[in-house]
Amino acid sequence: MTHDDPGTGRPERYGHGLVLGKFYPPHAGHHHLVRTALARCERLTVLVCASSAESVPLEDRVAWMREVHPDALVVGAVDDHPVDLHDPDVWEAHMRVFRAAVPERVDAVFTSEPYGEELGRRFGAASVLVDPDRVRFPVSGTAVRADPAGCWDFLEAPVRAALTRRVVVLGAESTGTTTMALALADHYRRRGGVWARTRYVPEYGREYSELKLAELRAERPGATWPDVVFRSSDFPVIAQRQAELEEEAARDGSPVLFCDTDAFATTIWHERYMGTTSPDTGEVAARGRQHLWLLTDHRGVDFEDDGLRDGEHLRPWMTARFLTQLAHSGRRTVVLTGPHEERLATAVAAVDALLAEGPRLTDPLPERR
Repeated sequence: MTHDDPGTGRPERYGHGLVLGKFYPPHAGHHHLVRTALARCERLTVLVCASSAESVPLEDRVAWMREVHPDALVVGAVDDHPVDLHDPDVWEAHMRVFRAAVPERVDAVFTSEPYGEELGRRFGAASVLVDPDRVRFPVSGTAVRADPAGCWDFLEAPVRAALTRRVVVLGAESTGTTTMALALADHYRRRGGVWARTRYVPEYGREYSELKLAELRAERPGATWPDVVFRSSDFPVIAQRQAELEEEAARDGSPVLFCDTDAFATTIWHERYMGTTSPDTGEVAARGRQHLWLLTDHRGVDFEDDGLRDGEHLRPWMTARFLTQLAHSGRRTVVLTGPHEERLATAVAAVDALLAEGPRLTDPLPERR
């Protein structure tokens, strides 16, 4: 076995290296291991092994590792064999999975684990131990699963996006959705630390509406909002861009994200303007990764015409329609009523409950001892 320590002299180089792990989820220690191996090998294979008992799909972990390490060959395999480092038969069962996924000769295996020497021996390869005491990056998959927020700075963008709790504020026109989403983002930023990076995603539909009005006024200078005509094809565009903005923010924020509407809400806006449902918009909404919807009640909120609103009479219908469809689709929903301070307190309590639950990642298969 060799230890990765550049201070002891020039490290040996290898032809084909292998890094193997669950990456459940991948963190800074894993990435350091891979980058160390890339620097020491002509080419590197990263083998992601997942059991069917785990709650993060294998294909997601493979995609995350490919994004972070484009210079490595990242492959995946399902391995449901028990974990027992002292049973030769169990070792061989795992090796059959490993060799099927990586049939080429391996010259060196890079690990941070005690089993690295035996793994190298069974591959007929050198074993390179990298930062086994987690000095460089004091983090583990177990720690991330137990406390994602506490390990947030050890995670790369795609993993943060997957673990971020996404909260949507939605409601009829002029019911305070933007005010509430901004207030929530500010509330959590004030907690400091990793929470200071809490993001807010604005309503893209409003920007889109402003562009449509501006384009119409370029042709007809006296045009007003009631002159703007929406088509069914506008709404999937709005929903898709809203989803993209949400994803971008989730990759670069705190463990919670606040969204002023989402693709699901856009399906209701399609009904409001077009009088029918939109399968294309619904497909965008079905791909969403949100966790909590806060519905702002229209009652007790004065209607303010800001030049892009004309549906005061439709607010009761929209509130009822949101409630019906949220319930029908099984979305976790809290209705915000009363004055702003009461609504904010209700929303914070609901978000705190969501955060306390966490992502709920199941434990991997236990190791036999």
